[in-house]
This record gives sequence, C-alpha cells and structure tokens, in this order.
Amino acid sequence: MATPLTLRFADRRLEAAARAICIAVRSQGGAAHLVGGAVRDAALGRTVNEVDLECFGLAVEELHTIVSGIIPVTLVGASFGVLKARGLALDVSVPRLERKTGPGHRGFHIDADPHLDPAVAAARRDFTINAIAYDLLEDRIIDPFDGLDDLRRRVLRHTSPQFDEDPLRVLRGMQFIARFGLTADPDTVVRCRGIDPEGLAAERIFDEWRKLLLRGVHIGDGLGFLRDTGWIRHTPELEALLDCPQDPEWHPEGDVFVHTGHVLDQFASRRLGDDEEDLVVGLACLCHDLGKPATTVFDAGRWRSPGHEQAGIPPTRSLLGRMTSQHDLVEQVVVLVAEHLKPDQLHRQGAGAAAVRRLAARVGRLDRLLRVARADRDGRPPLPTDDFPAASWLLGLAAELDVLDAPPRPVVLGRHLVAAGLTPGPTFRPLLDACYEAQLDGRIATVEDGLELVRSLLPGTT
Repeated sequence: MATPLTLRFADRRLEAAARAICIAVRSQGGAAHLVGGAVRDAALGRTVNEVDLECFGLAVEELHTIVSGIIPVTLVGASFGVLKARGLALDVSVPRLERKTGPGHRGFHIDADPHLDPAVAAARRDFTINAIAYDLLEDRIIDPFDGLDDLRRRVLRHTSPQFDEDPLRVLRGMQFIARFGLTADPDTVVRCRGIDPEGLAAERIFDEWRKLLLRGVHIGDGLGFLRDTGWIRHTPELEALLDCPQDPEWHPEGDVFVHTGHVLDQFASRRLGDDEEDLVVGLACLCHDLGKPATTVFDAGRWRSPGHEQAGIPPTRSLLGRMTSQHDLVEQVVVLVAEHLKPDQLHRQGAGAAAVRRLAARVGRLDRLLRVARADRDGRPPLPTDDFPAASWLLGLAAELDVLDAPPRPVVLGRHLVAAGLTPGPTFRPLLDACYEAQLDGRIATVEDGLELVRSLLPGTT
C-alpha cells in the first residue's frame, strides 16, 4: 500500500471536478479532503469510481456557490449540507455532528458544522478503513484512527463508540469483510453483539445483501461475521443451517452453513458482471439448501435430506420476502432453489429432450440453474471442482433445443386458433395448454401439428 496515495480515477471528469473543487475551496480559505471509500480503494490499489469530498471552513451556502460554479449540483438537506453532482458520482459535504434521536438507520439529528476538527468529523464514520482522509492538493493523508494500518493488516475495526448508534453498520461490516478479505477485530464483534436492528427498513437491509452478493469475494466470511456477531438470529432461515449435519463422504467441508458459504464463494468466482443475472443466481445460492434443516435424517448409517429442494421453497420466500417487495425476483429465485438438483438427476436418469424442455419451462433459464448447480457441486472442499459431466450434457442439449436462456416458445398461439375458425372463449386456454404440453413432449413441432391436435380434442370435428 503506497503512501502517499496513488489515485486512479475511473473517469477523468471525476478527477478534474474533484481537483477543481479542492482548488476553489482553498482559494476561499477552506480545505477539501477526499474521504471514505475513495481513499480506502486507492490505498488498496483499486480504481476510484466514486468521490466524496468533505469541506472544512466554509458554510453550506458558500460551498454551494463555489461548487455550483464548477459542476451542476443538487443540495440535499440544508441542515446537513450534502451537494450531489449531476451526472457524476461525486458528493461534496460539510462536516457534521450527529445525535441519536430515535431507532433505526435514520433516527439521527444532523447538524452541519464546517469548523469541526477533522478527527472529530472522522469519528462519526463506521470503520477505521473508511475514516481516512486525503488532501489532494497537499498530497497528505489524515488518518486519526490508523485505518491504513488496519487495511495493511486486513482488520475491520470500528472507529468510535458512536458506531453502536447505527445498526446498519453491522450489515456493512458483513459485506466489507466479504469484499476486502478482512478479519473483524474482537472488540468490534463484541460491540455488534449488543446492537439490535431497531426496525431497519427492508430496502436498506437488502442493499447490504446486494453488495455482499454482487461485490463480495469471500462471501462465506461475510456470513461468518453474522454468525460471530449473533446477527444470524435475525435471519432464522440461515441460522437453522448452523450445525445441520451432512454426509461427510459427499460433504467433507462440514455442516450446511459452512457448505453455503463455500457455494457462495464459488458463485463469486464466476460472476458475469451482469447485476440482474448475478443477483438472481447469488440469492439462489444463498437459499439453495434452506430446506435441509426440515428434512435431514440419519438413515441407514448416513445423513440424508430427501426432498430438501421443495422444502426450501417456504423458507426462501420467508427470508427474501422480509428483504424485498420484488415478488418477481423472489419467484425467480424460488424456482432455482426447487430445481437445483435437477441437472444431476436428469443426467443420471439418461433423460431426453422432453425432460429438458419441461425443466426449461419450469425454470425459465437453464443457464441460471446450471450456475447454481455448478456452485453447489464445487462448494465442497477438498473435493475436486472440475468433475461435473451433468453440466456439459445439459448445456449441450439445451443449446440444441434452443432453451438455454429462455423457456420453449409456444408453437401454437391464440391467433392460430382464430385463423382456423375458432371463436375466442373459455376453451382457448385449455386447448393452448394441451398444445404446449404436447410440444414439450415432442409430439408436435409445427402449427399444423398443433391444429390437428386441437381438432382431435374438439367434439364433432375430424
């Protein structure tokens, strides 16, 4: 980790705007410091994608005048003085004091105070790695809580006793550990154990889980942080995985909770970079074995979990339903949980085209299912991660049938029935369903085949 920092901005406009603001603020007797994630990422040698500037010595109104002369900005709350750039990932703010006034993430009274000491301003930040500031113009690091040393040692440590006031910080700790390969300081773990969610809004909770799944590298360690802090109790569906036994021959890695962490790590190593796709698959990997606690039995000398795929549907809906109101997203995950063993099962059975079409019709996207199944298969160290013949078999057959990334498209549609002289009405849906079922079975392949089936189903036709 180089000191002073070497800043690599993802966008040259971002760098130019940040530097121009720093110069303008200094010209008016103030000082602007780069703070938060941008400094942390630069210290880790990562590209800076977002910029937060904290400006000392100038009132909010003065700062607004200066910054708006450089870039278009929106003032978000005059009382706490945050200016958001339009079209750039850049925030400019005045140091502020926060007083806890109520429960949850938003239960604070905030006052902008441009004359705060930088160390006092840094104390309100959550972790030491996010409490480092950098003076771009002086090439100077301001690090009152030794965050650089914590980054070097890969330690996640809270900044001050103010940490306890915001329960969302526990979940932030979860995703930071996963993203940056950190180990939690024991005192920080103890503090987290004494914090309750206090009615955190579901969307804020879900945002931290999104970051865990979409940015995390060591996602299993992030889940381990929830376990160690006791916050796993707030996700009882995941808590139930702790100490749920598995057959050691098939799962030498340990219990279902440990396995789930390894599965998520495998998922993280193969993300596509498409947030929508990765989120569905990541959530399915998180939930894929939620049915095991209810189905695990010791039978004939070994642990088994018969039917755990279907048993995982209710806890998946329960867990995700508390996090998000996106019903369609939840149902896309549920179907992957319910079918996650099917690639292996169909391969062992020597299934043919009809079974694969039917699976595609249920799942919608076999490519997603294969990603979940692959992560599940590989999340069992020290077993090898390159022996999954079912994947190549299903991939090839699905591509041949053109059902890899979409369900089979119905051959016979309502307009075909109308063209054949039928009047739209209550009989249409059963007839279309019968045609689709026959198509999945391979009994019809054309519109003409379908209309012949329809005629055979209607009384008085030949």
